[in-house]
Amino acid sequence: MKIKLLMAGLLGLVSATAFAQKGELNTAKEEYEKYSGLRGQPAMASMAGKSLTTAKESIDKASANEKTATLPLTYAVKGSIYSALAIQDTVPTTSLPLFTTAEEALKKAKEVDTKGENKKMIDEAYLNLAQYQLTKGVKEYSSGKYDLAYKSFDFYRTVLPEDTNAIYYTGLAAANGKNYPAAISNYSKLVTTKYSKNAGVYLDLSSLYLASKDTAGALKTVSEGVSKYPANSELRKREIEISLQTGKEKEVTDKIQAALANDPKNKTLYYYAGLTYSQTADNYAREAGATKDAAAKAKLAASKAEAYVKAGEMYKKALEIDPNYFEANLNYGYVILNPAIDAYNAANKLPANKQKEYDAAIAKAKAQFEQAKPYLVKAVELQPKSIDALQNLRTYYLGVKDDANASKLKAQIDALPANQ
Repeated sequence: MKIKLLMAGLLGLVSATAFAQKGELNTAKEEYEKYSGLRGQPAMASMAGKSLTTAKESIDKASANEKTATLPLTYAVKGSIYSALAIQDTVPTTSLPLFTTAEEALKKAKEVDTKGENKKMIDEAYLNLAQYQLTKGVKEYSSGKYDLAYKSFDFYRTVLPEDTNAIYYTGLAAANGKNYPAAISNYSKLVTTKYSKNAGVYLDLSSLYLASKDTAGALKTVSEGVSKYPANSELRKREIEISLQTGKEKEVTDKIQAALANDPKNKTLYYYAGLTYSQTADNYAREAGATKDAAAKAKLAASKAEAYVKAGEMYKKALEIDPNYFEANLNYGYVILNPAIDAYNAANKLPANKQKEYDAAIAKAKAQFEQAKPYLVKAVELQPKSIDALQNLRTYYLGVKDDANASKLKAQIDALPANQ
């Protein structure tokens, strides 16, 4: 009989101990829930802090006892408490161990919680960890530690895979760290979302492909961007540039002409058509400069002149729709000015015994300069602080030997901010 009573006493002691540890787990959970309800309320900050401290003390005890250490709830509560402690601690050396403890606990919680009874708690705790890594990543990025920032932002993105800011930050850090595959992967994901700044993302993505020496990927990306954001000037310019670099001048010209057939009053499309021909002309000029063969040089010069004529036709049509279109005025003035400069330079290379030919060539160049003047002046009127507009107009004055006005323009250019 005494033996039975003794056994009963021992069983009661064991039950009481187990109950005590389960009580610690319950206390930890209740105090954490109390903290969650109070946090964010300045007046309750002290009370919230006490609840979190009590919660930590209780969960540490529950985690140390073999009866409750491996319960799914224990891991979930521990992960929640330690994740909250981590985002509160602003000192990296002490907050990181808290983060690590929380992450390990939450991994175990997901593993053993086969019924998903603690899913909500686990998910909310992971949001704390995501916030921790976001804050950490911002500091790393600001310090130029792009590789570390990428890892931090990528953790944040893993927790919130559809969060557009998470995807963007991860891609941005990867791009700055020259981790082009990761940057391309994230930006490619981002453009499939409704992110408000996707036009710029398409431009950045094309740059990443170019940095990776994948011009086909760059052209495909920027063309997709143009189809989605046809009014975006930077995307249009990039598409033209890459198309010309890859020998696809006809394709981009055909695309713009097809768009004009559907929208013949679109001044911007005429401007882009002009820009295509202008850049084609500039390409011919570069080739001519690098060519020593006289016949080939002459052929390239003729192709350049033809392209400038076509460019001028397109810019003129844009100006017929909107005479105050700055870019069209600027570029139209330039494509008229460029042949005048060539004629002027050619005249000055004539030998001294050909005065008659020189006078005729200079007169022809001056007439060409005068054709450009109205558009050059208009561009400056529209944007008086545009360095391109001011330099083009100064070139006109130099071409017609108006040194006084050329000097005034130089003073205006020199007075512009250095970073303009």
